[in-house]
Amino acid sequence: MKLNRLWILLPFSFLLLLTACSGGEGTTQENSTVTNNEPASNTSTENLNAQGGELVIEVLSEAVELDPHGSNDIPSSNVQRNIFETLVVRNFETGEIEPLLAESWEYIDELTLQLKLRQGVKFHDGTDFNAEAVKVNLDRLLDPNIASPRLSNFEPITEIVVMDDYTIQIKTEKPYGPLLFALTHPGGNIMSPAVIEEDYKRMENGGEARAYGNENPIGTGFLKLDKWTPGQEIRLVKNTEYWGEQVTYDSAVFKTVPESATRAADLEAGYAHIIDPVQPTEVPLVEGYAQVLKQPSVSISYLGFNTEKEPFNNPKVRQAIAKALDREAIIKGVYDGFGVQAFGPLSPMVWGYTEDVTKQDTNIEEAKALLAEAGLADGFKTAIWTNDNPQRQQIAVILQETLKQLKIDATIEVMEWGAYLEKTSKGDHDMFMLGWAPSTGDADGALYPLFHSSDIGNNNRTRYNNAKLDELLELGRIETDETIRADIYKQAQEMINTEAPAAFIHHQAYLTGYANNVTGFSVDATGIYQIQNVQINQ
Repeated sequence: MKLNRLWILLPFSFLLLLTACSGGEGTTQENSTVTNNEPASNTSTENLNAQGGELVIEVLSEAVELDPHGSNDIPSSNVQRNIFETLVVRNFETGEIEPLLAESWEYIDELTLQLKLRQGVKFHDGTDFNAEAVKVNLDRLLDPNIASPRLSNFEPITEIVVMDDYTIQIKTEKPYGPLLFALTHPGGNIMSPAVIEEDYKRMENGGEARAYGNENPIGTGFLKLDKWTPGQEIRLVKNTEYWGEQVTYDSAVFKTVPESATRAADLEAGYAHIIDPVQPTEVPLVEGYAQVLKQPSVSISYLGFNTEKEPFNNPKVRQAIAKALDREAIIKGVYDGFGVQAFGPLSPMVWGYTEDVTKQDTNIEEAKALLAEAGLADGFKTAIWTNDNPQRQQIAVILQETLKQLKIDATIEVMEWGAYLEKTSKGDHDMFMLGWAPSTGDADGALYPLFHSSDIGNNNRTRYNNAKLDELLELGRIETDETIRADIYKQAQEMINTEAPAAFIHHQAYLTGYANNVTGFSVDATGIYQIQNVQINQ
């Protein structure tokens, strides 16, 4: 079955345009550290340059959680992508939804999607993949006791019905146009039902939800977990019983290497095959001895405000800071021209994007006037939170200097990635730097998690609560007429831009380095590595 192509192909016309006019950059929305240039004890240079062997990927930030119903961040998704599989996937080149664990699908009526599942597939623990496994996974994802950060894309689902061993129906209370898009999201990864059963048993005995799933991430993917050494590396090995084509290497290791210079040196020395991210200033250097992939993205980087705290509960204060943000200077000074400025919450590659709204632009005099209207012409003291992403730290410094023109005294606090996600979810912050890559490629997946009040404390870290916007986002989910739906999201973008729960900075391009002897590697528009077809050549 093919989707209406307008829903999917529109973003990809922009992809071609952006590929022609922009470069790349680092990652978006992301416990000892590997910092030396020596190869790991189980990895030799000879091993790195042979078919088979181990694929070495050095990354800035470690995965937070490997349970597929857990943390909604890119470093976690990049590891999970190889262990688990979704029912369907999105082809970024054609714009089509394609089969994976589901072979075909059709709508029985506007509330019922029926999927025929692939037969002969087994989980890493030998458990059969079937319709019951899908039901167990989706039921768990929807269970409030599991508290999945990935729930928002799946909330419209009301019932999962097993028709036979390899046929399942997914029902919604109202029409949900983006349902197939949602099933491509990492939250739709399918885990062994035996692991889910054990996780629930441990919860009944006082254990923490998802703890067992995090320790035992068992899926149907082409790789499986061998060992996780916190703060150092996550090692995956080939799934020799994989139902599809086998990978050509024996294992893949994700090493946590926070220092960008160390990652670059390791790539040059042959101790790593892939490094992420390459810093914008390092691109010419790395291109002297390796390849740099520059992938335009659906992502948005933003400065978020805690709209529940004074003075950020006043939209004029938020608008003033959004006006003070010099996006052009940030693109040039921080990203060396890689990526494009953002004037609202949607990337041009996301369905629903429109330029026909009030844009967030830079005007320091208007910023001063807005702050005066808010009764804060003399400024105030505040804090900007950021994490281990060096570009975000640089943006925070630029913003700190700019805010002095508004007499705002801002300190900067830098946190480790996992702690940062935990603390910003609790709402203790004033302002914070973050990014969002809507895996669904649709306005619903871009806006609902970030700004609907039901997701406060999860993905909605601005804690923005607006009944009118909630209504628009809910209408956008159930409207099936594309013209009407596009207008709904136009209204939503207008409200978000003018209310300014966040100041939008740029749409990044992912900068990833890889060795000259590596082929078959790519990164999709959401920042997820594609390593299934990688070959390490002599």
